[in-house]
Amino acid sequence: METPAAPAAQLTQQPTRGAPATKHYRGMFRFPLVRQLLRFTGVGIICTATSLALYALLRPWLGPQLANAAALVLTSLMNTALNRRLTFKISGQRRMARDHLNGVIVIAVALVITGGSLGVLHWLHPDATVSDELWTTTLSGFVATAVRFTMLRHWIFRRARHI
Repeated sequence: METPAAPAAQLTQQPTRGAPATKHYRGMFRFPLVRQLLRFTGVGIICTATSLALYALLRPWLGPQLANAAALVLTSLMNTALNRRLTFKISGQRRMARDHLNGVIVIAVALVITGGSLGVLHWLHPDATVSDELWTTTLSGFVATAVRFTMLRHWIFRRARHI
C-alpha cells in the first residue's frame, strides 16, 4: 500500500532552528566585565607567579632592571595568548599576529611602570634587597595590571568586550 504524498510545502521546507544556545548568568556574572575580570585575574596569577620566579632566577646574573625586563618579555607572549583565548574568548588565527604585536606595546607600558618603580626604590634605598625588589615589582605590577586590562579590553580585544 502506498503512503500519501506529502504536500509540496513540506518537501521544500527546511527544519527550523531555535536561537543559539547561550549561557544565562545570574547575579554579578551577568555582566561581561565581571566575567572577564575573573578570567583575567586567573591568567594574571599564573603569569605573575611565572614572572616573579623568572625574576628571582635571573636577578643574580642580570641585575634588577634587566631581570625585570627579561621576565616581563618572556611572559608577555604567554599572557597575551592566555588572555586572548581565556579572558576574551578569541580563538583562531585571524588577527593573532596583530594582537601579539599590540600586546608587546602593552608590555612596554608595564615595563615602564615596574621598571620605574624599581628605579625609584633604588634611588630611595640603594641597598634594597631582592625581597624589597620583589615586593616593589609586585605592587607596581598591580598598577600595571589595571592598565593592561584596560588596554586589552578597550584597545586590543575591543571586538570581544561583551563576551
